[in-house]
Amino acid sequence: MKNINFFIPFQDEAQVKQTVANLKAQELVNNIYLLHAGETPAPASVLGCEVIEVPGLNSTAAIKAIAARADAKYAAISTKYTTLSFVLFALERMECLIEDAGADMVYADHFNQTGDVRTDAPVIDYQFGSLRDDFDFGSLLFYRSQAVVKAAAKMKTDYKFAGIYDLRLKVSEEGALEHINEYLYYDVETDNRKSGEKIFDYVDPKNRAVQIEMEQACTEHLKVIGGYLAPKFKDIDLSPEGFEYEASVVIPCKNRVRTIGDAIASALNQKVDSKYKYNVIVVDDNSEDGTVDVIKKFVGDPKLIYIAQDKSYHAIGGNWNMALHHPKCGKFAIQLDSDDTYFDENTVQKFIDAFREQNCAMVVGTYRMTNFEGETIPPGVIDHKEWTPDNGRNNALRINGLGAPRGFYTPMLRTINFPTTKYGEDYAVGLRVSREYQIGRIYDVVYNCRRWDDNSDANCDVVKMNANNLYKDRIRTWELKARIAMNKK
Repeated sequence: MKNINFFIPFQDEAQVKQTVANLKAQELVNNIYLLHAGETPAPASVLGCEVIEVPGLNSTAAIKAIAARADAKYAAISTKYTTLSFVLFALERMECLIEDAGADMVYADHFNQTGDVRTDAPVIDYQFGSLRDDFDFGSLLFYRSQAVVKAAAKMKTDYKFAGIYDLRLKVSEEGALEHINEYLYYDVETDNRKSGEKIFDYVDPKNRAVQIEMEQACTEHLKVIGGYLAPKFKDIDLSPEGFEYEASVVIPCKNRVRTIGDAIASALNQKVDSKYKYNVIVVDDNSEDGTVDVIKKFVGDPKLIYIAQDKSYHAIGGNWNMALHHPKCGKFAIQLDSDDTYFDENTVQKFIDAFREQNCAMVVGTYRMTNFEGETIPPGVIDHKEWTPDNGRNNALRINGLGAPRGFYTPMLRTINFPTTKYGEDYAVGLRVSREYQIGRIYDVVYNCRRWDDNSDANCDVVKMNANNLYKDRIRTWELKARIAMNKK
C-alpha cells in the first residue's frame, strides 16, 4: 500500500532531483510534497510534486500545511536540503516498527556521506526529559499522520522557528517517540565543525530570536505535562557563622600542565574588600603530566589550599565535593576550571556582592570565549540573557548549560553535593538548585572560557557526544519527574 506522504525541503529542481527519484522508487510512497521557503515563489509543481510555499521550514505554518496534506497513514518529514537515500526496505522497516512499538514517531540511526567517505551516525534514545530543541533525530522524522494532525490542531502560537520543535513536544505529550537503532538511510553531512565548535550554537547572540521561541514552546509543554514551576522560591539564609573565609575559588584539575598555572595565578590575584577573606582550593586528581609540579610552585601563598586526591574514583564532581567539605571552604564556592582564567581581579568580589544583593543560593556569571592566547573568538560574550528570574529554571530544562562561572552558597550545596561524574555535574547541580531556589546573575564579563585542543569537549567522536547527551537527558528526566512530583504535593 502507498501509505506514506513525504515532505522534503525545496530550493530548486537540481537540489531535489535525486531525492525525488529515490522516493518515487519506493513502493510505499504515496505523494511527495516540496516545502519552499524562498523569497521568490517557486513553480506550483516540480518533477510532478506539489510545491508548498511556507514562511520557514521550521514554522508553525509549515507544520499546519503538512497536517493539511497528511491524508496517508504516515507523514515522513525530511529536515535537510541534502540528498536522502535509503537502505533496502528501510521505509518498510520504519512502518513495521512504528506499529510494533505503538509509537507516534520513529527515527533511526543512519550514515553520513561526505564525498566518498561514509561514516556511522548513530543517535540516542528519546526520553521523557529530552526537552532540548537541538535533540538529534537525524534528518528523517517518520510520524503517524493522525498524530501530526492532532498536534497541529493544538498549535495556538504561530512560530517562525519553533514549529517543528513544537510538533515533537505536542506529539510526545500523548505518544511515544521511538528510536530505531538500525542504520536505515544515507544523509549528506554539511556541518563538519568539531564538536567543541558546535556546542555553543545555542548561546550565539544572533540566534536569540530563535531561542525565545524555543523557550516559549518548551514552557507551554511543561505546563501541559505538569513540570512547570511558577516563580516562587525558597528563602535563603546567608547568615550562618563558622566560616573563616567568605569565599573560596575551587579549581578541580587533572593533567593540565599547560593551563593550571594561569588559572591559579588568576585566582590568587583577586582583590576583595578588606572585611572579607578568600582562599583558593586546588584539587588535583592524580595528574601525571607535571601539573602537580606547577601547583607546588604556588604552595607558599597562604591563600592556596592544595588537595591531592587518593587513587579512588573522583572525577570532576568528586573533586568539587572534596573542596566543598574541606573545613576551610568559604561560605561561597566559586568555580574556576583549570583551563580558564578570571576576566580581571574583581570577579570574586562581584560574586560576593551578587550573593548578598540578590539573596540567592547560586549565582551564574557572564563569560567570553577566547583562544589559548586569550583573544576573543566567536561567538564572543556569552551572557545567557535567556535566563529570566521568572522562567529561567523552566528554560533550564531545554538548554544544554547554565553559563559560567558558577558560584554556590556552600551550606546549601553541602546538602546536595555534586554527582561523581566528569561531565554534566555542573548542569545537574544547577537544575537541582533551581528547583527550589532563585539563581542570581552577573551580566558583567567575569570569566575567560579558553577553547583549545585539549578541552574535554573539543573534538569528541559521535560515540562520546552521544554518551554526553544521553547523560544530560537522564539528568533532565530525573529533574522533570521530581518537579512534577513536587507540583502534585
